[in-house]
Amino acid sequence: MSSDTHSGRQWLWLLIGGLTLVAAGNVLVPDEGWLQAILLGVGGLMVVFASSEMMIKAVDGYARRKKMNAFVAGTMAGLSSNIPELVMLAFVLLATPRIGFIVTVLTLHVGAAAFGLYCGALPRDVEGNAQMPRPLVGLSTDLYAAAAGVFFSLGVIMLLMKAFAVREGTAALNVTDLYVFGVILLAIQAVAVTRLVKRFSGEHVPASAEDVPVGDEETRLMAWGTIAAFGLAGLVVSVIGGHAVGEFAGILVHKLEQAGYSEMFGAIILSLFSASGAFIMIGTAHLQKKYSIAMANASGAITQVPFLVLPIAMILLAAFTQSGLIPAIDGTAGVIPIDIHTTSAILLGFPSMLVLWKAVQDDGKVNWVETSTMVGIFLLVIYLLVAHG
Repeated sequence: MSSDTHSGRQWLWLLIGGLTLVAAGNVLVPDEGWLQAILLGVGGLMVVFASSEMMIKAVDGYARRKKMNAFVAGTMAGLSSNIPELVMLAFVLLATPRIGFIVTVLTLHVGAAAFGLYCGALPRDVEGNAQMPRPLVGLSTDLYAAAAGVFFSLGVIMLLMKAFAVREGTAALNVTDLYVFGVILLAIQAVAVTRLVKRFSGEHVPASAEDVPVGDEETRLMAWGTIAAFGLAGLVVSVIGGHAVGEFAGILVHKLEQAGYSEMFGAIILSLFSASGAFIMIGTAHLQKKYSIAMANASGAITQVPFLVLPIAMILLAAFTQSGLIPAIDGTAGVIPIDIHTTSAILLGFPSMLVLWKAVQDDGKVNWVETSTMVGIFLLVIYLLVAHG
């Protein structure tokens, strides 16, 4: 990403403020009430945002040295920002495994809605179409189509397992299922990143002035030691923020259930929290008119869920169950119960990805009908989960 975007010291103030709130929530407010939840949630997110900024600075410095173009650098920065969020997700999965899984999948729908809303803010031609960056059209659309197939296949398999009771006890995805799914999906992400760098990093022809290679000014190159320091520090503080958000998730779900709200209501709130970092990155880049970077993060918020965040969540859940950190279902190897909430969250990812693929792939542009469709599908999914939760 551009150094202008992240050259300020906002991350440092976020880190100091977040650590202060987390400490206050743990020391000054010992009871698990709303005040502690708010302090831990807000403080933890501030720390996670700061750690994301630090990881982005590290990848930004690396991208400049390797002379990557803006879209590729933005995508790599988006990937790096997932590291603190994955640490946060691990703590959420430990606190509430089933809700954590649903939150992970719901983040896809939140990302699709954010993509649609952001497309509405992009500059448009006289026909009302917003032009998409060439790497997004050439590669990200393949991931949209792949994700649609993954969610449809996995959702149908879950329905069949539930309908035909192929296993004794409660229908569930077991440890082996999650390991196999996770490894396969991560392999797709690895291939996609490799192809992105090979196809668009070195020989990409800039489509606009802001899509030039980001490493064209030697005086602005970051030292390798500084790059490593930002990366390591970001990873360390993300553990603190992730643990705080995990505690917040447990308190939130428990309090909402006590108040009579559906557990899905809490899951939706958590999914919005987990995607808020991407929202900030998109908004910051857009305000500085760095549309390729903003689109890279908007698209990455979608493609990274099925092929990075979800598979890692699956592997973590399997590992936690094997190690006894979370209890298995019915005393067996079951991890994720197959019910209306887990199945619908997975299966309804199919239409979202299908619409995204069609919207971008047909002409490399997004019109107002496609924009409203993406947002509309997200609202339908949210209604289903809340109304029938």
